[in-house]
Amino acid sequence: MFYRTLRVVLSSLARLFLRPVVEGADRVPTTGPVILAINHLAVIDSFVVPMMVSRRVAFLAKAEYFAGGSLGKRLVGLLFRSLGAIPVERDNSRAALASLEVAGEVLDAGDAFAIHPEGTRSLDGKLHRGRTGVAQLALEHKALVVPVALIGTDKVQPAGKKWPRPHRITVRFGAPLDFSRYDGMANSLPIRRAVTDEVMYAILELSGQEYVDSYHKRPSEAA
Repeated sequence: MFYRTLRVVLSSLARLFLRPVVEGADRVPTTGPVILAINHLAVIDSFVVPMMVSRRVAFLAKAEYFAGGSLGKRLVGLLFRSLGAIPVERDNSRAALASLEVAGEVLDAGDAFAIHPEGTRSLDGKLHRGRTGVAQLALEHKALVVPVALIGTDKVQPAGKKWPRPHRITVRFGAPLDFSRYDGMANSLPIRRAVTDEVMYAILELSGQEYVDSYHKRPSEAA
């Protein structure tokens, strides 16, 4: 009850701060395993979408956000948990596998999970090629995929800026994508690639971004 109340309060504050235009939120199934596949323009993206739908949505956040210590850090961890954040270590060799395992547990419980198929936020504003983790989750856990486009979050928190600033955003939810026709084919790389590309095309249709058929590399990967 406490987390639910805190989530309602945070969602109300976010709507005042961001003045979001929300389109198609009723397309998100109210029950059953579902993946919200979101484009990624700013650090705040993972926190914005869960506040725009009625059901609880889990997503991954850096474990350091949940570290104890000062009252401020404990408060941040509390706020993140109220929004559905799950702490995960990202800076080790098993991070990607661990992330998929955590997401799988959420979906197997019949819950909703948010993911950014691009893997990292786009610093050029373009939509980059999706990584196939979203397809693996959808196929292995028989989950629907709802494409989601965020527009304007890069204005709320531009790259390099620590604190967000007020700016109107748009959140568009697409129709759920059902990949049950590929049941039993999760181990096929061509199938995972085809599913991922279909998801990315749906996001592209919603966002209107320019598409780049290459992975967006993190600064450390580009060095």
